[in-house]
Amino acid sequence: MREELKRMLKVDILDIEYEGDKVIVYVPKDQVRIAVGSGGSAVKAAELVLGKKIEIRGR
Repeated sequence: MREELKRMLKVDILDIEYEGDKVIVYVPKDQVRIAVGSGGSAVKAAELVLGKKIEIRGR
């Protein structure tokens, strides 16, 4: 899943945590905006592909 997320969100993935059906993805603070995408489009697309809710957090 790490490589899929890295490819879809186009950012470095520092860590991934799983909470039930939600995935928390940690990315560098300066790349959060890129990972989320314009209007959340990148995250929404990744959620559709993976079938899980994704939350992006900066570290």
